[in-house]
Amino acid sequence: MLSLQRIHTDDFDNQPPAEQAPRNVALELKGVGKGYGAGARRTEVLNGINLRIEEGEFVAVVGFSGSGKTTLISLMAGLIEADTGELRCNGRPIEGPGPDRGVVFQNYSLMPWMTVRQNVALAVDQVFKDAPKAERAARVEKYIAMVNLTPAMDKRPAELSGGMRQRVSVARALAASPDILLLDEPLSALDALTRSKLQDEIIRIWRQEKKTVVLITNDVDEGIIMADRIIPLKPGPNATLGPEFRVALPRPRDRQAINHSPEFKRIRREVIQYLMEISHEREAATSDKIISLPTVLPNTAREHQAPDIKAVPAKAGLERYVEFSRVSKIYASRKGPIKVVDGFDLKIRKGEFISIIGHSGCGKSTVLSMVAGLNDISEGGIVLDGREVVTAGPDRGIVFQAPSLVPWLTAYENVCLGVEQVYPHAGRKERIAIVEHYLGRVGLADAGDKKASELSNGMKQRVGIARAFALSPKLLLLDEPFGMLDSLTRWDLQEVLMEVWTRTKLTAIMVTHDVDEAILLADRVVMMTNGPNAKVGKILEIDLPRPRTRAMLLEHPNYYELREQLLTFLADCDHG
Repeated sequence: MLSLQRIHTDDFDNQPPAEQAPRNVALELKGVGKGYGAGARRTEVLNGINLRIEEGEFVAVVGFSGSGKTTLISLMAGLIEADTGELRCNGRPIEGPGPDRGVVFQNYSLMPWMTVRQNVALAVDQVFKDAPKAERAARVEKYIAMVNLTPAMDKRPAELSGGMRQRVSVARALAASPDILLLDEPLSALDALTRSKLQDEIIRIWRQEKKTVVLITNDVDEGIIMADRIIPLKPGPNATLGPEFRVALPRPRDRQAINHSPEFKRIRREVIQYLMEISHEREAATSDKIISLPTVLPNTAREHQAPDIKAVPAKAGLERYVEFSRVSKIYASRKGPIKVVDGFDLKIRKGEFISIIGHSGCGKSTVLSMVAGLNDISEGGIVLDGREVVTAGPDRGIVFQAPSLVPWLTAYENVCLGVEQVYPHAGRKERIAIVEHYLGRVGLADAGDKKASELSNGMKQRVGIARAFALSPKLLLLDEPFGMLDSLTRWDLQEVLMEVWTRTKLTAIMVTHDVDEAILLADRVVMMTNGPNAKVGKILEIDLPRPRTRAMLLEHPNYYELREQLLTFLADCDHG
């Protein structure tokens, strides 16, 4: 992993990159276009793609869902043919796949019955079939060692973590000694810590092996940390490449240190602002039809509830609307009990938005599942609005990372499931109005009659958010709801979430691994220590004005200071 030692701003500002002699062109695309289908059903995915990449260069193409990024990488790999234009690799036309280009896709594509060694040997035996057996075996072991997987050489993919499987894919691609490495969002499905470590591995290998690399990513910061150039791919149909952004930061690039660099802030601001313009253009092309919300209260409101024996007096009114008191979770294991969460203490005000951040395995989702009533509390207790949490209930709306919709029901019917549960006393017209109001709020006023199975992941997540808000819950629980989405969709839904939350003033807890998301949405960020025995490490007050926008954050003088505090905590946990 790159050094996390602090580097002064001057170290970046006073060291321009050294001039380099002109290099040969490794990959060139001229007027490339690609579409699918025929007649009225044909969709032109890419149009007029022009790109020139030099030997040894690291280029990041920022692609979003539906922009044609996988089509672009497949054209470069020779897996599909272009309809128009020409593609050249090292001056020769690309007429199919070849050993001069290694590809790593988002999905691991490993043979599940083969070991790590055997999966990497597949490529080596194909490309170097005339080499002696001992030489091929040595090559396999060399590249497995390069991605730090020697101890797992004889394990099968099912025995590996997601990050380890992706390392195997990288090792297999490199073992064929390609001139160009094509990476199609290889890290997007990984948690933040694993992702940063694999970024560092890829950068190290790129420098060591002197490869040309094309990275498709949806993460602006990933592009800045890794690439020489960032080039946006505008969403399709007829997707084209946008303006390029040169990353003139010296290497190695330290994630914490560059947070002080004006050049880093400038590049980041310009790329994000350009991508936000694309998002706003898309929004301007659609008009939401939002109807008024009826005034009827849900059956979870205090007005509908009689006191019962489980009622707990609120000790401090609205200041302790949600209270975690020494909450712990213990799981049994072969080696004995494991205390995953140990003494989690937190008081949340009514209407407050809390983000919980920490590395994978620190117990963030366990805390959320306990307050949701989906996971038993081993020690301590949780109180919501004066009542002890003992089981799940409709007074808590939940949105998970994976959309949890009934696939054969429409978007309207999925939202209606919750509305009928908490508004049984309301009239039919009132229930219809509630469903349509929230579908309109998340931009799905015209998609209510589409089945969940027909919706994109982003649209499914919008339905999940609409359903959670339609419950009018006392507590909204969000477990990395945007973690599986591309940046453009994620930004869009963050704005939807902020807009609806601002209107409803619900109390909310959101689990996230995204530092910028935590700052954008929260009143306070709760930082959890690593597990087992995870607990609250620090709490950061986000004293930034509301309503917030991403553009406002980029210009606010305190934004990068808040960002650094979170990054420093996560780095310290990593070292610990």
